[in-house]
Amino acid sequence: MPEIMITELDAVSPDFPGQLQNLLAWNESEDLDIHRQVLDIIADVRRNGDKAVIAYTNRFDHRQVNSAAELELDQNSLKSAFGSIPTDQANALKTAANRIRSYAEHQKIESWDYTEADGTVLGQKITPLDRVGLYVPGGKAAYPSSVLMNAIPAKVAGVGELIMVVPMPKGECNPLVLAAAYLAGVDRIFTVGGAQAVAALAYGTETIPAVAKIVGPGNIYVATAKKLVFGQVGIDMIAGPSEILIICDGLTNPDWIAMDLFSQAEHDENAQAILISPDKAYLAAVKQSINNLLPTMERAEIIRTSLSTRGAFITVKDLQQAAEVANTIAPEHLELSVENPEAFSQHIHHAGAIFMGRYTAEALGDYCAGPNHVLPTSSSARYSSPLGVYDFQKRTSLINCSKAGAKELGKTASVLARGESLFAHARSAEYRL
Repeated sequence: MPEIMITELDAVSPDFPGQLQNLLAWNESEDLDIHRQVLDIIADVRRNGDKAVIAYTNRFDHRQVNSAAELELDQNSLKSAFGSIPTDQANALKTAANRIRSYAEHQKIESWDYTEADGTVLGQKITPLDRVGLYVPGGKAAYPSSVLMNAIPAKVAGVGELIMVVPMPKGECNPLVLAAAYLAGVDRIFTVGGAQAVAALAYGTETIPAVAKIVGPGNIYVATAKKLVFGQVGIDMIAGPSEILIICDGLTNPDWIAMDLFSQAEHDENAQAILISPDKAYLAAVKQSINNLLPTMERAEIIRTSLSTRGAFITVKDLQQAAEVANTIAPEHLELSVENPEAFSQHIHHAGAIFMGRYTAEALGDYCAGPNHVLPTSSSARYSSPLGVYDFQKRTSLINCSKAGAKELGKTASVLARGESLFAHARSAEYRL
């Protein structure tokens, strides 16, 4: 197998900022044909409900569904799926579910209020969403971990009803996915996928109830549909390709770092894996490990394409500069494979998740560490956060004015309202003076 070619950059180079920008650029230009197809599907589902969903399901998933009732799986099917998987898989799912739930419990936001001197009460009421839709990829793809990561925070938040949609091409569904849904407490499951599933969740059909928010990963049709129904419903995020950035001081086993880079590169050809170090000799050692280990990988060609087209080794003058580069990149996953990761992490301002220390492989976060693996990509960690319980809770402001409070606040409101020429606003406040 030929040696893999990985882009090498030097952070002290004058043209480094431009080179880094080119490295991070990801061509996500919208396919207008897909956009039009998805718009047509959404319009059809809104107009024809179950009939449209059944037609698209039979067409795209090669099924023979005759009635909408056939699309729903009952709870016994989920329980049977859990009972059918090997013991080691069942135990692994339970361990992951328990850890995700335990972490999520710490994220719950509680209502609060305070009373001012005049008796006016101000506060914030926290309410869970009534109903949430969870999209889960189907067919060959099996992501039980994504079911747990999306469903458990919703249930911890107190969501009234969790509706899962998962396509079943040719009537087949991975039992691990159904087992995860059983453990996570999913309330209803419909075996539909694609843009038609997103449209059904957003607008509702005779059988599939409309939801307040849609979460979960999917292909380009699903992502496009989520964009187009946003506003009618909330969505979690539009995720780009998976990313990992590793900062290493040169003292971690090179094979470990090579495999950590592989762990994200194997997702798909557009995934991005970057290694930063002040030690050029160490970067060379990791490159040697990559070339030694790549032939042993089951997804070697995907990894090769990912690393050679979007991967990079970046040399920095010191770890402080490494932190500066990391903050510019704002990665989805950031490994700090350094001597004192806790202290070093104080220099990191933008990252979806930080994996601290030589023994913390990013893969642990993907499955069972506890924190959510649904993370901001494409530098959106600059302004957004991992999926969490708070994404399934609403905040409502509370205002209860006392008579004295209404008198004082009314004077201020009157002045400001008249300054904006909104006289009914002013008089509404003045009536209570």
